[in-house]
Amino acid sequence: MLKRKWIGTGIVTMALALVLAGCGGSNNSPGTAPSASSGASPTDTVSGEEKTTELQKIRYSPFNGVSGLAVRFGIEKGFFKEEGLDIELISTQNPIEALTSKDVDIADSATTNVIVAAGKGAPLKIVSSMFRTKGPFYLIAKPGIESVEDLKGKNVGAAVLGSGLDAYTQTILNKHGLSKNDVTYLANGVNEAAYASLTSGQVDATIIHEPFASLAEFEGTGTILAKGWDYLPTFHTGVLVSRNDFIEKHPDLVEKLLRAYFKSQDYAKSNLDEYKAYFLKNVKVDSAVVDKAFERENVLWENNPDVNLEALQDTQQVQVDLGFQDQIYDIKDLLDLSFIPKK
Repeated sequence: MLKRKWIGTGIVTMALALVLAGCGGSNNSPGTAPSASSGASPTDTVSGEEKTTELQKIRYSPFNGVSGLAVRFGIEKGFFKEEGLDIELISTQNPIEALTSKDVDIADSATTNVIVAAGKGAPLKIVSSMFRTKGPFYLIAKPGIESVEDLKGKNVGAAVLGSGLDAYTQTILNKHGLSKNDVTYLANGVNEAAYASLTSGQVDATIIHEPFASLAEFEGTGTILAKGWDYLPTFHTGVLVSRNDFIEKHPDLVEKLLRAYFKSQDYAKSNLDEYKAYFLKNVKVDSAVVDKAFERENVLWENNPDVNLEALQDTQQVQVDLGFQDQIYDIKDLLDLSFIPKK
């Protein structure tokens, strides 16, 4: 089911569904996207006269949760309006399905989901990497568990089975001499749901995103056993993807959206105090938790739109080895990188 948020004149206060105190259910891409604003019509001055430029509408589905927060910050800052875009934010449980049903024009997506869908014939193309491509995932465990090896016989949450989070969890276990058969392996959701499963005792350890890894340290409810990117440094986790027909009809809009997207990310990283204030307005967590999360993930925040073909091949091989993908697809057929902003 899709939830549409129209972006009109003025600024609508955002309410991101990440209230950590309650630990409700959320997802890296599912959930309710907050509203934001691009103004109705930018103006240009030509020969001393003001000329109104009509904004072009584009339906965009960014990740919900903190993975999509900087881009919403950029919408509020007006970077998309500067590119002449009127953004309709759409929240969806399945960005691939939303794209193929033509309810969305461009979306953030897990790289592996796009590879498999497009490889099997879905009319989609990867148009850019996201602001980060390495897995920002952490295996955290309740107090008293000091190593991955200590998880033998314990309950381990792997988020969504068959997902990238699952791939990281199994890889971490394997590199410490364990397999998913040596633990009780559970699909326990992501973000708040995963954190709640740890604090409630449903699981002894879980794979999870920030700011929950830092929150666990801050609250004393867990410790970090492993950082995902140390184990799968070339596993590609995030891309922007569009429909083939939209790319053919509106190449200018794809280019403008990518330019505004990376302008938003660059501004957020370069103005961290301002972005932190925005972050704290929308994510109800202690300021010290955000500081730690930003510090830890600075190395991942690359803001590099280029797509590394070798990384996509490595990613597919991991998928095949784990049984998540039945073959290696020719990745060049799944890409159109001609819209990547020129530096």
